[in-house]
Amino acid sequence: MPVFTPPSVQQDEAPAPRALLQGDWVAAAFASRSDWRRMARQLAACGPGHAWSLQGVQRLDHVGAQLLWNHWGRAWPAQLELSDAQRDMLERVARYSMPCEPPAPWRLGDQVDRLGVLVLHAMGHLGHLVELVGQLLLDVLRLLRNPARGPWRDISGHLYRMGATALPITALVGFLIGVVLAYLMSLQLRQFGAEAYIVNILGISLIRELGPMLAAILVAGRSGSAITAQIGVMRVNEELDAMRVMGIPHGFRLVMPRALALAVAMPLVALWTTLAALAGGMLAADLTMGISSAYFAQALPAAVKASNLWLAMAKSVVFGVFIALIGCHWGLRVKPNTQSLGEGTTASVVSAITMVIIVDALFAVAFKNVGF
Repeated sequence: MPVFTPPSVQQDEAPAPRALLQGDWVAAAFASRSDWRRMARQLAACGPGHAWSLQGVQRLDHVGAQLLWNHWGRAWPAQLELSDAQRDMLERVARYSMPCEPPAPWRLGDQVDRLGVLVLHAMGHLGHLVELVGQLLLDVLRLLRNPARGPWRDISGHLYRMGATALPITALVGFLIGVVLAYLMSLQLRQFGAEAYIVNILGISLIRELGPMLAAILVAGRSGSAITAQIGVMRVNEELDAMRVMGIPHGFRLVMPRALALAVAMPLVALWTTLAALAGGMLAADLTMGISSAYFAQALPAAVKASNLWLAMAKSVVFGVFIALIGCHWGLRVKPNTQSLGEGTTASVVSAITMVIIVDALFAVAFKNVGF
């Protein structure tokens, strides 16, 4: 390993104040925090009127040059002794060191302008989503008029990738959620001797709300990001431009198959997740409160009306369509670079999950009298 001489600053007061630099002014020499603090104190003792001599510096790299340049206030001192190589290093640092600009003062008008830009940006996204919804309706009508020319192979492929392959993870998460809910509810219901009401609470919460929303959140993070990434890669590879040149509509070949596939798969995945959650709730209720699975299955139809299930399925269809549209929206807006692809995928997942929560809240308010 190379041995470095610790950097130091010596002051000479005769005939004029002068700072004599010695040692190795390289990054490895400043690795120790104590050496860095010592060097900062020695530099702080040298005022702006000092002359500077770098004749005793054995090695100088960009870190040492940047330290000196910042201490000099990003300007050359009046008197400076150094070699040609040291001058080249300092000039390189000075050329690529940007001046520190003071922060702009806070103005109310600037904040209003920034808010207006954000609002216009959000309106642009909303307008594009509305266009996708309208184009989806037109593409569905076109498919109904001529089913033989529909992209059925794409629809079946997306149905398998977004629906069938999501069953294991949704079942696992749903089962664990059911176990946790039943266990926590049993702790409270046992205090009032109301253990039998766990069937009502689990049935309503899982079938009507938690099952469909949990499945939609999982699908939004899993399939929504995949949709954006697939279409975004097509943008990076210029496949979307090639489709436009060939006269192949993006909506009919890219957006509609994914939207229809998720519209069909989402209710089935939600039902599967709800059943797994109910199975977990049955198991936890049997272990914690002694409520058998036979009693749970017998009391569930009486505790939960069938309208709750139909409401959950209808809600899941809306979830699936909007997840697909949001994924396609961000995918089509990806710019031909990898950074935009990553940002679009992240925004797609966040937007889809937020949409799921908002739509679920709207359904809860609009159909508050259904199923009770």
